[in-house]
Amino acid sequence: MKRFGWAAVLLLLISGCESTHEHLLALGYPPAFADGFDDGCISGRQAAGSISGEFRKNVPRYLKDPQYAEGWSDGFRQCQAMLENQDRTDYRDRHWDERERAWQQEKDQGAARAYRSQ
Repeated sequence: MKRFGWAAVLLLLISGCESTHEHLLALGYPPAFADGFDDGCISGRQAAGSISGEFRKNVPRYLKDPQYAEGWSDGFRQCQAMLENQDRTDYRDRHWDERERAWQQEKDQGAARAYRSQ
Protein backbone atom coordinates (compact mmCIF):
# COMPACT_ATOMS: atom_id res chain seq x y z
CA MET A 1 0.00 0.00 0.00
CA LYS A 2 1.46 3.36 -0.93
CA ARG A 3 1.33 5.98 1.75
CA PHE A 4 0.45 9.48 0.79
CA GLY A 5 -0.47 12.70 2.61
CA TRP A 6 -2.32 11.07 5.49
CA ALA A 7 -2.31 14.31 7.39
CA ALA A 8 -4.15 15.93 4.48
CA VAL A 9 -6.60 13.03 4.32
CA LEU A 10 -7.27 13.24 8.05
CA LEU A 11 -7.71 17.00 7.96
CA LEU A 12 -10.22 16.66 5.15
CA LEU A 13 -12.10 14.02 7.08
CA ILE A 14 -12.26 16.12 10.21
CA SER A 15 -13.96 18.89 8.29
CA GLY A 16 -16.29 16.68 6.25
CA CYS A 17 -19.15 14.31 6.90
CA GLU A 18 -17.53 11.24 5.38
CA SER A 19 -15.97 8.83 7.88
CA THR A 20 -12.33 7.82 7.58
CA HIS A 21 -13.46 4.27 6.80
CA GLU A 22 -15.76 5.43 3.98
CA HIS A 23 -13.07 7.74 2.60
CA LEU A 24 -10.44 5.01 2.51
CA LEU A 25 -12.87 2.67 0.74
CA ALA A 26 -13.70 5.41 -1.78
CA LEU A 27 -9.96 5.79 -2.46
CA GLY A 28 -9.79 2.08 -3.29
CA TYR A 29 -8.27 0.71 -0.09
CA PRO A 30 -9.46 -2.77 0.88
CA PRO A 31 -12.02 -3.03 3.69
CA ALA A 32 -9.52 -4.84 5.93
CA PHE A 33 -7.08 -1.93 5.65
CA ALA A 34 -9.85 0.60 6.41
CA ASP A 35 -10.99 -1.46 9.43
CA GLY A 36 -7.43 -1.62 10.74
CA PHE A 37 -6.88 2.09 10.14
CA ASP A 38 -9.97 2.98 12.17
CA ASP A 39 -8.93 0.75 15.07
CA GLY A 40 -5.33 1.95 14.94
CA CYS A 41 -6.34 5.60 14.77
CA ILE A 42 -8.53 5.34 17.86
CA SER A 43 -5.70 3.53 19.65
CA GLY A 44 -3.12 6.08 18.52
CA ARG A 45 -5.16 9.00 19.84
CA GLN A 46 -5.60 7.18 23.14
CA ALA A 47 -1.86 6.46 23.33
CA ALA A 48 -1.13 10.16 22.75
CA GLY A 49 -3.24 11.08 25.75
CA SER A 50 -6.75 11.59 24.42
CA ILE A 51 -9.33 11.04 27.12
CA SER A 52 -11.88 9.88 24.58
CA GLY A 53 -11.57 6.56 22.85
CA GLU A 54 -9.99 3.33 23.89
CA PHE A 55 -7.23 1.04 22.76
CA ARG A 56 -8.75 -1.11 20.04
CA LYS A 57 -6.95 -3.90 18.23
CA ASN A 58 -8.35 -7.15 16.92
CA VAL A 59 -5.23 -9.17 17.76
CA PRO A 60 -6.21 -12.43 16.00
CA ARG A 61 -7.05 -10.47 12.85
CA TYR A 62 -3.89 -8.35 13.20
CA LEU A 63 -1.78 -11.52 13.31
CA LYS A 64 -3.53 -13.22 10.37
CA ASP A 65 -4.54 -10.37 8.04
CA PRO A 66 -1.63 -8.29 6.66
CA GLN A 67 -3.98 -5.63 5.28
CA TYR A 68 -5.65 -5.11 8.65
CA ALA A 69 -2.21 -5.05 10.33
CA GLU A 70 -0.86 -2.46 7.89
CA GLY A 71 -3.99 -0.31 8.26
CA TRP A 72 -3.80 -0.55 12.05
CA SER A 73 -0.13 0.43 12.11
CA ASP A 74 -0.66 3.34 9.69
CA GLY A 75 -3.71 4.59 11.59
CA PHE A 76 -1.97 4.31 14.96
CA ARG A 77 1.12 6.25 13.85
CA GLN A 78 -0.77 8.92 11.94
CA CYS A 79 -3.35 9.70 14.60
CA GLN A 80 -0.89 9.52 17.48
CA ALA A 81 1.46 11.92 15.68
CA MET A 82 -1.37 14.25 14.72
CA LEU A 83 -2.63 14.55 18.31
CA GLU A 84 0.89 14.97 19.72
CA ASN A 85 1.62 17.66 17.12
CA GLN A 86 -1.61 19.46 18.03
CA ASP A 87 -0.61 19.34 21.71
CA ARG A 88 2.79 20.88 20.87
CA THR A 89 1.15 23.55 18.75
CA ASP A 90 -1.32 24.40 21.51
CA TYR A 91 1.51 24.62 24.05
CA ARG A 92 3.59 26.83 21.76
CA ASP A 93 0.64 29.08 21.04
CA ARG A 94 -0.06 29.53 24.75
CA HIS A 95 3.50 29.96 26.01
CA TRP A 96 5.69 31.14 23.17
CA ASP A 97 3.33 33.92 22.17
CA GLU A 98 3.75 35.37 25.67
CA ARG A 99 7.53 35.22 25.31
CA GLU A 100 7.36 36.71 21.83
CA ARG A 101 5.25 39.63 23.09
CA ALA A 102 7.63 40.22 26.02
CA TRP A 103 10.64 40.17 23.69
CA GLN A 104 8.95 42.56 21.25
CA GLN A 105 8.05 44.93 24.10
CA GLU A 106 11.62 44.86 25.41
CA LYS A 107 12.97 45.51 21.92
CA ASP A 108 10.56 48.42 21.37
CA GLN A 109 11.42 49.96 24.73
CA GLY A 110 15.13 49.67 23.97
CA ALA A 111 14.65 51.33 20.59
CA ALA A 112 12.61 54.11 22.18
CA ARG A 113 15.39 54.75 24.74
CA ALA A 114 17.97 54.82 21.97
CA TYR A 115 15.97 57.31 19.90
CA ARG A 116 15.33 59.56 22.93
CA SER A 117 19.03 59.77 23.77
CA GLN A 118 19.93 61.14 20.33
